[in-house]
Amino acid sequence: MTQHAKDARILMYSHDTFGLGHLQRCRTIAHSLVGDFRGLQVLIISGATIAGAFDYRARVDFVKIPSVIKLRNGEYTSLEKDIDLHETLRMRQSIIRHTAESFRPDIFIVDKEPLGLRGEIEDTLSYLKTRGTTLVLGLREVMDAPHLLEAEWARRDVMRKIGLFYDKVWVYGPPDFYDPLTGLDVPPAVRAKMKFVGFLQRSLQQNELPGHRPEGDYILVTTGGGGDGADLIHDVIDAYQQDPQLQHRALIVLGPYMPARKRNKLVRKGAKIPYVKIIEFDNRMEELIAGAKAVVAMGGYNTYCEILSFDKPALIVPRVTPREEQLIRARRAAELGLIEMLLPEEAEDSQRFADALKVLPDRPRPSQSNPHLTLEGLPHISEIVAELLDRRAGHHLSVIEGVN
Repeated sequence: MTQHAKDARILMYSHDTFGLGHLQRCRTIAHSLVGDFRGLQVLIISGATIAGAFDYRARVDFVKIPSVIKLRNGEYTSLEKDIDLHETLRMRQSIIRHTAESFRPDIFIVDKEPLGLRGEIEDTLSYLKTRGTTLVLGLREVMDAPHLLEAEWARRDVMRKIGLFYDKVWVYGPPDFYDPLTGLDVPPAVRAKMKFVGFLQRSLQQNELPGHRPEGDYILVTTGGGGDGADLIHDVIDAYQQDPQLQHRALIVLGPYMPARKRNKLVRKGAKIPYVKIIEFDNRMEELIAGAKAVVAMGGYNTYCEILSFDKPALIVPRVTPREEQLIRARRAAELGLIEMLLPEEAEDSQRFADALKVLPDRPRPSQSNPHLTLEGLPHISEIVAELLDRRAGHHLSVIEGVN
């Protein structure tokens, strides 16, 4: 469905403090949109330290804002040690506002954080609203446990402000999987703006480099960004050490955010197992997942979309603190027969983990256990964007006619 969207512009915002999820979601949507609309330009504002490590299609670009990192206790700090957090946030806010002013988007899509990190986009939302930009909030299908999300949003009056600023709220999942605002008091006006678009399908790039995937069969072990993934990798290696009959080849991707000390320790530990190969990071995870016999992961949103897109048997060991998002998603997916789940304390039992890994490649694929699940997010988003752009073009014409 290629339509012409002459000079149309979409700005996206991804606060990205700890993982790759937000940037990857924005990139997936952006690439799909420029494929569907000729002449459309998409600009992504990202705080991800490695935003530049990925490929971007023509007419998709990014603006990097200074990075902040989230600490274990949920607080933030500047990535640059000698810059004060307030100064970093001030710079971020200023770059976001200037970018919006100079880019003049038709649509502004905000990923997950309705007001941005520490409210940094509120000022830009107000400004773009006066310009008539369509403001869209995109939510993961699972945000967090209701009591945690409610407390976080109540502190900053978020629900009221969603009603005030946003024209649309997109949920990146199907309605029968999970409702991200379940258990919250959602005003009817906000509910009316919500649309469940579906999961975001992943696909392989056409120009895949030869030799990019490992030869032969392998199980892929991924922790996403890797900032909190060391425990899972230790447990996988322990399972191999525990059970000599576990002989599937494993390709372990540590993730770019894993601290160097932990990374070095895991590389040394993994070197003793002949079936295990460890790499630090690969910017084409889709290809590694597509080539794998099965996947072991913590089950963040993107990895999950990749498992479903490439229809792989999967074993999920979710993170359970400080957010419960991965746990909620894994429980629901296990209930639907899409994946198998082990809790972190269960994965620490090396024999139990080894037993689960041995049978993993023979588990049913998601399409076998749940044939009705489709990934329709990207085509649905394009349909909505087509309507929005048509409406804007119609409004623009009537304004010009009025002037004449």
